[in-house]
Amino acid sequence: MATPLVVSNVSKSFTMHLRGGVRLAVVEGVSFALTAGECAVLGGPSGVGKSSILKMLYGNYAVDEGQIIVEHDGRLVDLATASPRAVMAVRRDTIGYVSQFLRTVPRVAALDVVAEPLTARGQDRLAARDRAAEMLARLNLPERLWQLPPATFSGGEQQRVNIARGFITDHPVLLLDEPTASLDAANRQVVIDMISGKKEAGVALLGIFHDQDVREAVADTIIDVTAFAPGKAAA
Repeated sequence: MATPLVVSNVSKSFTMHLRGGVRLAVVEGVSFALTAGECAVLGGPSGVGKSSILKMLYGNYAVDEGQIIVEHDGRLVDLATASPRAVMAVRRDTIGYVSQFLRTVPRVAALDVVAEPLTARGQDRLAARDRAAEMLARLNLPERLWQLPPATFSGGEQQRVNIARGFITDHPVLLLDEPTASLDAANRQVVIDMISGKKEAGVALLGIFHDQDVREAVADTIIDVTAFAPGKAAA
């Protein structure tokens, strides 16, 4: 599908229960489409709602109104109204996500953390671990760390595990929330090359990159999130 994900008139607000139920509008009228083989970047200052948009697309945040239509398993699914089971199926097979932070699992080796998305889809464990080793080697994570739980790793080491885990699958849509934030220049370039590889494979990517050099290297389209500030859509 040329446009595997379409966002239409999506709005999000939070209710501040500790402040008398005050409603805080975050974004309104968010509309855009992701194109296969291209990387779109959410632009705008901190606090404008970029991460909230990614979290709505991944199903972490509920949607107040609007539609998030994704092609999944040969049919169209509206993530704004989908059941939790449907959202989990979309995450497993259709939309991947690389967050800023790795959710560490006690006593689970980094190699298995990276391989888990493949084994969850039914791939042989040994083959999945081999692929995980390739990813970690590409991201320059020392082999002596592969069998250790990542909870004790540095921020940059954890981020490389997170990136390897997010990039290991062939999801047709991939969301990237500051994947290079904790990386040195050499590993930022590795991630740029990995994004280029995904684009060549026809993956549609949507990311947040505060590093200007990375943003300029990967972005085919900039989506200005300030255009979706509360009150803007109606203006």
